Amino acid sequence: MKLRYLPLLALALASCSHADKTEKASNADTRFDAFKNQFIEALWRQNPDYASSQGYHKYDSLLVIPNAAQRQSDDAFAQKYLASLATFSLDSLTPNNQIDLRLLRNELRAERWYADTLKNWQWNPASYNLGASVGDLLNGRHYPLDRRLRNISDKISHAAEYYAAAKANISDPTKEHTVLALKQNAGGLAVFGKALADSVVKSGLSDAEKKTMMDRVAAARTAVEGYMGFLEGDVLKAGKFRSFRIGKSLFEQKFAYDIQSRFSAAELYQEAQKHKAELLHDMGRRAARLYPKYFPGQKAPADSLALITAVINQLTLKHAPRDGFVDAVKRQIPTLVAFVNDKKLLTQDPSKPLVVRETPLYMRGSGAGASVSAPGPYDKGANTYYNVEPIPADWTPAQAESYLREYNDYTLQILNIHEAIPGHYTQLVYANRSPSLVKSIFGNGAMVEGWAVYAERMMLENGYGNNSDEMWLLWDKWNMRSTLNAVIDHAIQVDNMSEEEVVKLLRREGFQEEAEARGKWLRATLSQVQLSSYFTGYTEIYALREELKKKEGKDFDLKAFNENFLSYGSAPVKYIRELMLRK
Repeated sequence: MKLRYLPLLALALASCSHADKTEKASNADTRFDAFKNQFIEALWRQNPDYASSQGYHKYDSLLVIPNAAQRQSDDAFAQKYLASLATFSLDSLTPNNQIDLRLLRNELRAERWYADTLKNWQWNPASYNLGASVGDLLNGRHYPLDRRLRNISDKISHAAEYYAAAKANISDPTKEHTVLALKQNAGGLAVFGKALADSVVKSGLSDAEKKTMMDRVAAARTAVEGYMGFLEGDVLKAGKFRSFRIGKSLFEQKFAYDIQSRFSAAELYQEAQKHKAELLHDMGRRAARLYPKYFPGQKAPADSLALITAVINQLTLKHAPRDGFVDAVKRQIPTLVAFVNDKKLLTQDPSKPLVVRETPLYMRGSGAGASVSAPGPYDKGANTYYNVEPIPADWTPAQAESYLREYNDYTLQILNIHEAIPGHYTQLVYANRSPSLVKSIFGNGAMVEGWAVYAERMMLENGYGNNSDEMWLLWDKWNMRSTLNAVIDHAIQVDNMSEEEVVKLLRREGFQEEAEARGKWLRATLSQVQLSSYFTGYTEIYALREELKKKEGKDFDLKAFNENFLSYGSAPVKYIRELMLRK
C-alpha cells in the first residue's frame, strides 16, 4: 500500500490575491497549531509509555492494559483525529505544517494498520514487557526519587491484569518472538530486584507506602514469572508457530508506512543490489593496492572476492580485548568530538550529556549490539545513553573472537560515528531543538538511520582516518552491511531466503564474520522493514546533498547543509528534500 498525498506545492486558486492567500494560510496555520497541541496531549493520555519515552511524564503512573477494550479505544481515537485532520487542506498550510499534517495522518493510519492488518499484538509475545518501562522510570531523573517510585507503584499495581491480557492476546505466535519475549522478560525481572528494593529503602516514602510498594513489586514479579511460565509451557511446548515472514503484500505496506520513502520496497531492493556491485568494485581497487603492503612478495589472488577477503582478514586482527570492548568505545568519543569541531562539520552542544553504558538486560537479545536511547523533546537535558552490549559471558573464545574481529579497531570507529558523533546522538540533539513537536515525536526511522550512515561517509570524506585505504576499505565493508541489510530484509520476508543462504551471502559478499552474519539473521527474523531503513535514508540524503552541491556550485557549504538538514527534525527525507530544494 503506497500512500499518495497531494503535492506539497498545491496550487492555490488563480483568483486569490497574494494577500488573500497569506491571510488564509495564517488562519489555517493558527488553527492547525492549536489542533496539534490538543492532539499531542490526547495522544499522551492514550499512550502513557510513548509519552514517557519522549520525556513527557504526566501519565507515568498509568498502565495501559492491552486488551480488546483498549484496541477499540485506540481505533476510536484514530478515527476521531483522522476526521479532524481531514478538515485541513495541504494548500492552506505553510510547508512545515504540511509536513506535520502528513506525518500525523501517516502515524494514525499506520497505527490502525498495525492493529487491524498486521496484528502483531497476536503473534509477537515480546510486545509485552513491563520491566522495560519500569526500568526507564526508575533510571530517569525527571522527578525526585519519591515521586518516581510512587508512579512505579501505581503502574505495577495492574501488572496481573497486564499480563493476563498479554496471555489472552497470544494466538499463533512465532517461535522467534516467543524466545525473545522469554529473554527480555527475564531481563525485566531483574528490574524488580535489588536496585528497585534499595531505592525504596533509601527513599522518603512512609513505611506504609514502602510496604505497599514492595507488595506490588512481589506481585509484579509473580505476574512476569507467570507470563514466562505460560510462554515456556503453553506456547513453546505446544510447538504451534506461524512463520516470522510476513510476505510481499504486508512487507510493501509496512515499508510505505514505516519508511515513507520516494522508493517502493521493490525499487529500494533493486537500488541496494546496484549499490552492492558498486561497493564491490571499489573494494577490489583498494584491496589490490593494499595487498602488497600486507602480503609482501606474494601473488595476489585472481578472484576479486578472495583478494578482498584476504586483506580484510589482516585488517580485522587489530581489535579490542574481550573484556575491554565497552571501554574501547568510551575512549573514542572525545576524538570524534574534536574532529567534528576542528573540521567545522556542524555545531555541537557540549551541554547535552552522552553516557556510554552496558546495554540494560531488558534490552538485550534482539541482535543489535549497539544502540542509542535518547531523551525526548520534553526532557532535553536528560542523558543520552549509548548502549553497548558486552561480549556475553557464555560465548566461547571462538565466538568472542569472531565478534571482536567484526568490530575491529577500524570498524569500531565507524560504529561510534554512526551511533554517537556526529550520527544518532548528534542528530537527536538537533531533533529536540525542532520547533515542531510533531517532527520530533514521530521521527522517521529511515531519516534517523540514514543520517547516521551518511555521517560515516561524510567524516571519511573530510579526512577522518587520514584518507587511508584501510579505513575506506573497512567503511566500504561497513556500508556493504547497510546495503545488504536492505537486500536480506526483502529477500527473507518476501522471497523466503533461508538462514544458510543469508549467512552465505553476508559472509561471501559482505565479508562478515560468522557471529555477525548469524546475529543479522536473528535480527531479520524479529523485525521487518527496519533493516531497509539504513540504506534508504542514506541513499536519499546523499543524493540530496549531491543535488544541492551541483545546484549551488562554489557557494555550497557543507556545514550549512548539515545544519539545515538537521533543523527539520526527524522528518522523512523526501519532505526535507522538497523544502531544501525549494529555497
